[in-house]
Amino acid sequence: MSEFFLELFSEEIPAGLQKSLREKILDDFKSFFNKKSIKSKKSFSLSCPNRVVVVFEGLDKFIKIKSEEIRGPNVDSPPQALDGFIRSNNIDRVDLFKKKTEKGKFYFYKTKSKSLKTHDLLKEFIPKILESYQWKKSMKWGEYDLNWGRPLKSILSIFDKNVINFDFHHLVSSNSTFIDKDLEEKKKTFYDFKTYEKFFEKQGVYVDQNKRLKIINRNFLKILNKKQLKISNNFKLMDEVVNLVDSPNILLCNFDKKFLSIPKEILILTMESHQKYFPTFNEKNEITNEFLIVSNIKDYKGLVKIGNERVVDARLNDAEFFWDKDKSRNLVKKISELKSISFFKGLGNYFDKVQRMRKLGGMISDELLISKEKVELSASICKTDLTSEIVGEFPELQGIMCGYFSAYQGFNKDVSLALAEQYLPIGLNSSVPRNPFSVSLSITDKLDTLVGFFGVNEKPTSSKDPFALRRIALGIIRTLIENKKNLKINSLLSYSANLYEDQNFNFNNKNLQKELNEFLKDRFRYYLKEKEIRYDIIEAIISSFSLNEIYSSYDKARCLNKIINNKIGEDIISTFKRASNILENEMKNNRIEIDDLTDPGIFKTDFERNLYKKINEIKKYFSAVNNDENYEKSLSILANARKEVFDFFDNVKVNEENETLRKNRLELINMLCKTFQNYINFQFLKVHNE
Repeated sequence: MSEFFLELFSEEIPAGLQKSLREKILDDFKSFFNKKSIKSKKSFSLSCPNRVVVVFEGLDKFIKIKSEEIRGPNVDSPPQALDGFIRSNNIDRVDLFKKKTEKGKFYFYKTKSKSLKTHDLLKEFIPKILESYQWKKSMKWGEYDLNWGRPLKSILSIFDKNVINFDFHHLVSSNSTFIDKDLEEKKKTFYDFKTYEKFFEKQGVYVDQNKRLKIINRNFLKILNKKQLKISNNFKLMDEVVNLVDSPNILLCNFDKKFLSIPKEILILTMESHQKYFPTFNEKNEITNEFLIVSNIKDYKGLVKIGNERVVDARLNDAEFFWDKDKSRNLVKKISELKSISFFKGLGNYFDKVQRMRKLGGMISDELLISKEKVELSASICKTDLTSEIVGEFPELQGIMCGYFSAYQGFNKDVSLALAEQYLPIGLNSSVPRNPFSVSLSITDKLDTLVGFFGVNEKPTSSKDPFALRRIALGIIRTLIENKKNLKINSLLSYSANLYEDQNFNFNNKNLQKELNEFLKDRFRYYLKEKEIRYDIIEAIISSFSLNEIYSSYDKARCLNKIINNKIGEDIISTFKRASNILENEMKNNRIEIDDLTDPGIFKTDFERNLYKKINEIKKYFSAVNNDENYEKSLSILANARKEVFDFFDNVKVNEENETLRKNRLELINMLCKTFQNYINFQFLKVHNE
């Protein structure tokens, strides 16, 4: 059993590209070994900025390729087809034999079993695997023809402690690599991964990203516990930092306390996004002036610490200047400045947008029963921070800064909060706005954007969504569901389209309303899948879905999904299925037209009367419930009909010879099915064993 060890040494590869290469190249080798029936005991890939490593342990030195029958052309095919088959497989005509299959009679030949060296296979296929890798971003350098993420300097390739020699563009593989990323004349020879890893770790270089993560977390914890501080769980940042260093050294730095007076979001953004630092918080979750950095060199003289502190101070000085300058500029007076900022081609400027939002928001406020004045005010000024210098410097803070500006200028708290939360939710796991005014502004903004972009046919395709319209639509759905609200979305979409028309924006999409309906329905289906709602329940909900009842539809699906596999769920489905199947069969066989009129006066049995009574009880319940319907109670009531339904079918002959009686009994069953449909389209549901 032998080890395959491959190292690609290059100039520093960005964290995202490095991780992608590490994972994809491992998958490609796994796929290659599977196709060749080469088994391994263990495999993994590692990386640091300059090195990507792939290791397979426990490989056989030889592989046996069994003989197999290769099918050629049909025996009735033209001679040219057979000649081509013989040439392409480098065989003689005497090697052929005829064999009958299900699809006819064909020519075959049988390959010979053989034994191949794993070393030789790797020599042939490693260059092909490397060549096939598709970079998101690549580059060329010097006079070389190779496209790679960053200039590739060497390839170390070993199997069973021997070099796998191959050419890859201008590079020739070997058993040596550069041991100093800055001094390329320093090289060392290796024959296995274990020796390689131990050597570099003695130098303080950790090629294994998992070990680097443990080192960072362990040292973070020591410092934070000692200082009684904590950091936020920014896993994305941590993952990026881990892949930016190979010799992690942790430093605790600080900035001038005076900067704590500016909005904390500016401090966090400066440190996390711009500098890849980790801000710290005290026990009250207040941001402090101390932050953690992960350096790639040891700071023997404290110069690294001083340098990083100076960088942060410089950026925060700029931020403080912009904040002081922008915070007092009257937001209402800045509305007219939005005329100079384009929203999108064919959709006007941001001044046009806020005018539409003001009217649309007013309509939503009526539905939510909140102050129209506050909603219209928040809509009018919600984009004014786009004219500020601080948002120009930190565009990620748009909306948030508008909230801070309005609070500083003494606007109502509801208005300031709505402004700060107008873009929420940002993603699937982002929080949604909770305050009714925030809900109103967030949905207003998103509806206006959806209508506008669909109106000018800037719609997502199967592979692309450059304007994040899917995320916007999902944001509307999540906001409504998580706030337990229904809105008349169809009317709002129509009104929004009219507002564009009033501004003389003529849409070339004549199917606007229909396409938006289907788009939102598709996003709703996606949301239900993410919530692990059973697929048949999803289809049942979607079959009768209305945009005006997004929350209600979700709650119905959730409640049914919760009980569908227990006794209540089984009772409901078995009851409906027995009734609908009998109804369908009888209607098909007897071709009777029913008119939804059941005559209790011609009932012959108590079983008919009991079922009729139970159906009317359920109908009375559904006619009495309003928007506050308790769906769990509704399901319980439906489940309780099982006895009367099964008693009816067990004791009453539906296919009665008397046509009047037969028709009346079918109408009774039809009445039952329609009553069940008050909850959901049960026709789509599957019984447990289907």
